[in-house]
Amino acid sequence: MKNPAELRQDFLRNVQLRHLRCLVAVAQERHLARAAERLALSQPAVSKTLVELEAIVGARLVERSKAGRRGVQGLTAAGEQLLAHALRVLEALDASAQAVAPAAGGRIERLRIGALPSVAPALLPVALARLRDGWPQVQIVVKSAANAALLDELRAGELDLVVGRMSEPRLMGGLSFELLHTEPLVFAVRAGHPLAAQGASVQAVLAYPLVVYGEGTIPRHNTESFLSARGLVLPTNALQTLDVAVARALVAVSDAVWITPLGAARGELADGRLVRLRIETTGTEEPVGLLQRSDAEPSALRGAMAALLREAAKPQGALPVPPRQRKPRGAAR
Repeated sequence: MKNPAELRQDFLRNVQLRHLRCLVAVAQERHLARAAERLALSQPAVSKTLVELEAIVGARLVERSKAGRRGVQGLTAAGEQLLAHALRVLEALDASAQAVAPAAGGRIERLRIGALPSVAPALLPVALARLRDGWPQVQIVVKSAANAALLDELRAGELDLVVGRMSEPRLMGGLSFELLHTEPLVFAVRAGHPLAAQGASVQAVLAYPLVVYGEGTIPRHNTESFLSARGLVLPTNALQTLDVAVARALVAVSDAVWITPLGAARGELADGRLVRLRIETTGTEEPVGLLQRSDAEPSALRGAMAALLREAAKPQGALPVPPRQRKPRGAAR
């Protein structure tokens, strides 16, 4: 059996850029056929390159999906560790290429942001508008998805930063988390809803159609835990969606009750389009934070966006103040 020094020498002698590019493509695409298309190779060629890399490393790097040989369930611990180094190597190579032969008109800076659907409406608009003032030429891409998917893409180098939540330890490897604020669940309804003018009970809410987040998400878990603590269960006919715009629109035109983190409904609650039911949800607070790769090279652009997100998060801790109701003519002042 080779000692660590011999393994290092074997790796340095035999690893090639094609091996690292292949690992990164597979990690980002999570599918061998799509990785092959991205690399302009055949699928057997990608599989062969992975086998070569695993032989060089002396460890399994990729876990195949149970659904088929083309699918990728994820990377092993060794694969995740090597991926972090492969990303740095390829980023350094790209920077070197730009320095030697810059593109016509200069390099286009790009910022790829991931954000939870429940978090994006409260934090991103103001931060993005202010970023544009200082960086007018930057190319900005915003992706909204469930937390686990965003963290996978952040680790794989597909995103530069994520506004999301902490996750289980296996998904947090190689990532840093900076707390921005915490937010509770709220029960939101349209203005004029039958429950809006009274102190509604949770049992009363369950008599109405519900709009909740999809299975596997933290807001959904918190919703079910909140109900379970009161001896209740989520009705099977509750509408499930991650699309905040759909949830808002449905609640606005019906008697449905939306159980959501505060940030997703903050604007509508503040201007009176939605009303928060008077249901105590203490204990459902969930931290929202800024996630980045721990090994990412410093970036002025990413740093500027992080600073703007911190500013945008400052007023998020308090509940929005509803608009003052106009008193009837002739009412006492």
